[in-house]
Amino acid sequence: MPLTVADLETLEQYLAGVMNRSGHHAETVGAVALALLGAVLWKKDPETEIEVRSHGGAPANVLWVYIGGRRYALAYNHHDECIELRDRTQSGPALHRFTNQTPVTEVWQVFENLRPTTP
Repeated sequence: MPLTVADLETLEQYLAGVMNRSGHHAETVGAVALALLGAVLWKKDPETEIEVRSHGGAPANVLWVYIGGRRYALAYNHHDECIELRDRTQSGPALHRFTNQTPVTEVWQVFENLRPTTP
């Protein structure tokens, strides 16, 4: 069951977990995870909450957010050692992949170009 990120403490726990795991699982995503979290906070729909996957009661490696009325997931891909922006669910189609080699300007551009859903 996902945890709702309704306060700064939960967000800090999520980010601390991602950063701690990035050193163990994938040294390729720690820096870009910081940029992605900034992009999520910048673009998320104001009336919605961020949700994170939980494992053993603690935040895990998947985050869901609504941007422009559409649900997106940010999920770590163990095989390719990247973070993927996925359509709607953690198993939805990958829309973009991010690693520490991804320029911050590209992160900005991807999130800037996410468009609201049309009715």
